[in-house]
Amino acid sequence: MRCLKLFQVLSSYIKEFKYNLKLATPVMLGMLGHTFVSLVDNIMVGQLGTAELAAVSLGNSFIFIAMSLGIGFSTAITPLIAEADSENNFKKGKSSFKHGLFLCSVLSFALFGLILLAKPLMYLMKQPEEVVVLAIPYLDLVAFSLVPLIIFQGFKQFSDGFSMTRYPMYATILANVVNVILNYVLIFGKFGFPQMGIVGAAVGTLVSRFIMLFFLWWMLTQKEKSRAYVTNIKIFVLENRMIKKIINLGLPSAMQMFFEVAIFTAAIWLSGTLGKNHQAANQIALNLSSMTFMVAIGLSVAAMVRVGNQKGLQNFKELRRIAFSIFLLGLSLAFVFALCFLAFHKQLPNIYLNLDDVNNFKDNSEVVKIAAKLLLAAAIFQLSDSIQVMVLGALRGLQDVKIPTLITFVAYWLIGFPISYFLGKQEAYASFGIWLGLLVGLTAAAIMLYIRFNYLTKRLIKEKLNNI
Repeated sequence: MRCLKLFQVLSSYIKEFKYNLKLATPVMLGMLGHTFVSLVDNIMVGQLGTAELAAVSLGNSFIFIAMSLGIGFSTAITPLIAEADSENNFKKGKSSFKHGLFLCSVLSFALFGLILLAKPLMYLMKQPEEVVVLAIPYLDLVAFSLVPLIIFQGFKQFSDGFSMTRYPMYATILANVVNVILNYVLIFGKFGFPQMGIVGAAVGTLVSRFIMLFFLWWMLTQKEKSRAYVTNIKIFVLENRMIKKIINLGLPSAMQMFFEVAIFTAAIWLSGTLGKNHQAANQIALNLSSMTFMVAIGLSVAAMVRVGNQKGLQNFKELRRIAFSIFLLGLSLAFVFALCFLAFHKQLPNIYLNLDDVNNFKDNSEVVKIAAKLLLAAAIFQLSDSIQVMVLGALRGLQDVKIPTLITFVAYWLIGFPISYFLGKQEAYASFGIWLGLLVGLTAAAIMLYIRFNYLTKRLIKEKLNNI
């Protein structure tokens, strides 16, 4: 009898897989596109040497922190749009989008300015001198690319809230094609263009992100469902009530993403104190694990949209069933990725470096060896990383953001970071110790966030039954 009941429950989850994947796959591919930009930069720059690869890693560590704040803040738009869509309330939806877009635009310029002001910190972080010198000019241009990127996120979150997840994917694919071409031409000086090294990679990123933004806006203007929302926007006619609402949702969401990204950034900085080879290896492992993380991000957005829809309909039992179906799908995929990392941890780092380079063979070989070991830790935290981001998406769909923000801070900075710091010393476990701390922090976050979601949804179901 128990087996039959379990089978029925699993069947109710599995039947949602097809729609969940339909909704999440474009988001996955779009987010993978963002990571692919970094992958292309790393592979091409890696051909120049380990110092250049470490410089891109150091520069991007500042960018990732700013991006986490901008992207995290923009997620406030999605549940509001999803809720307005389920209520068929155009006025509410357009107001949510307009105010969200305005705040994303302001935040993008503020973050650009903060990155420029933060550059001198590189000299105070005990990073290799040759790496800092290379990183600063790269950072200037990539910092400015935050402006189109975060404004793009405003449009993307609007599109996701309407379940129109394909259009941001198309824009990202176009941007990737442009980025690959510009990287090849400008990094190596092909077809008569100057050889710009890692600065060429920064130019490619900047140009591709502007193209990505304008292409998404153009596509949304071509669709009847979205045209009225993205045209004739009175961007400076604002309401304090709506601004406060989006800030109250967006700021905690930004801090949630900040706390997670910041601990991975801290891992980059900690690895930099061990030397350029450890930092380069950390960048390789981080880039590879980011690729699989984007699959979980896609499912997180699906959870946010579908939970937001069910919240608008006040159907909390269905909300819970749909959320669990997404969690099960994500864990299944994460298990497959974990097996791939375990099976190919020695081979995957080889794609980043030129082992035929005689002059840098010793450094390159050491980087590959360190990165292979880090991928073992990355394999193990695939499951916890996946569940924590999917549950976080479901909680955002419920518009529950304050307690999850506190949970992420405790998990990453009171539990995970101290372990990374103490085990990441040269006399302890070095880079592998840093990643053990990441593993513990992610696992703690996954457990606590799940407990929060389980408690909230059961309470909502009980309250609705009591009100009948």
